[in-house]
Amino acid sequence: MSDRSLRGMRLGAQSMETESGVEPAPRQRVEYRCEDGEQVFVTFAAEAEIPPTWVSKTGKEALLVNGEKPDDSNEKAVRTHWDMLLERRSVEELEQILEDRLNILRERRGERRSA
Repeated sequence: MSDRSLRGMRLGAQSMETESGVEPAPRQRVEYRCEDGEQVFVTFAAEAEIPPTWVSKTGKEALLVNGEKPDDSNEKAVRTHWDMLLERRSVEELEQILEDRLNILRERRGERRSA
């Protein structure tokens, strides 16, 4: 009988394949550095496109060592609610609307007090 008997082995729990003759894919180790000097090492496949920034385990953004700095000029500026509101209304219109709404609230409060 073979020396690799299945007797007493849990089927499906372990593979009977060996790693002989298997070559891992070529890799490259890339270094990133945070502003405070923290070093971050990441392993990529040899043919992978390397990102210019990486977020470290501590949550800080790290830049690629010996790499180009990322170009943030093409990113859109974040529009806030106030910016979008000012696109539709002028400050004078907003002040008038506020005054109207405050008058309505004051009238309601006055009615409740007398009732």
